[in-house]
Amino acid sequence: MANASAANPKTFKIGGDLEVNRLGYGAMRITGQGIWGEPSDRAESIRTLKRLPELGVNFIDTADSYGPNISEELIREALAPYGSNMVVATKAGLARTGPDQWTPLGRAEYLIQQAHASCHRLGVKQIALWQLHRIDPKTPREEQFGAVKQLLGAGLIRHAGLSEVSVEEIKAASKYFKVATVQNRYNLVDRSSEDVLNYCTEHGIGFIPWFPLAAGDLTQPGSLFDTIAKQHKATPGQIALAWLLKRSPVVLPIPGTSKVSHLEENMAAADIVLSDEEFQALDKEGKSRA
Repeated sequence: MANASAANPKTFKIGGDLEVNRLGYGAMRITGQGIWGEPSDRAESIRTLKRLPELGVNFIDTADSYGPNISEELIREALAPYGSNMVVATKAGLARTGPDQWTPLGRAEYLIQQAHASCHRLGVKQIALWQLHRIDPKTPREEQFGAVKQLLGAGLIRHAGLSEVSVEEIKAASKYFKVATVQNRYNLVDRSSEDVLNYCTEHGIGFIPWFPLAAGDLTQPGSLFDTIAKQHKATPGQIALAWLLKRSPVVLPIPGTSKVSHLEENMAAADIVLSDEEFQALDKEGKSRA
């Protein structure tokens, strides 16, 4: 159940030792249409990335499949060498065959190859957080978890996470390695991963909600959402992010954009503090539309 009175710290320690500001950045949208190829405005994507540390953002989430490869390459171009507190997380486990096409591919040799390639593209010797993008149903999951364990043992990655998984799958993976983060789709109106978030909260696992800004028709003029946004002199997207940050201290939202102005708007959400009453009202409204 949502805990509106939970402490709302500004930072979270991934894996217990990588401290990041909780409002991070998702780097999927800096690629081309269909998450394929170069961005339409490369210079603006680079400017957006360069603005991140200036705004206090020190957690970036990307993947080898974004582009593919383009997102990682742009991050290196814009930000390497990285500051000592910058955490760049990446993922592997989805092959790309065209725009908007994503195919799970979890063979051990592929995952290990892709982790090495991500290191090269990002310009790092060790990936701070590497996540299995999907569990491939065509490959025994034990083989995939074993590959992650191998990457950790070799020191190529520091911490490991999972994406789009159930509580049972987190427990199964935990027999092979410590699960530092879980990245599932979750927002005010999509609560299908509520049990996963509760499990992560209980076990101190970072929960990275993707598609965090969705609020559906909650934002219509005159709605509760609209009223609360106006009271805070905020946009609906900022309120959606503020709600996520209050939902649990392990939540690490990663709103993505390729525009500096939108980035600045998103990051301002970190300074919005919803009251317990506002949180509970939004929570109730969101569940009614889920």
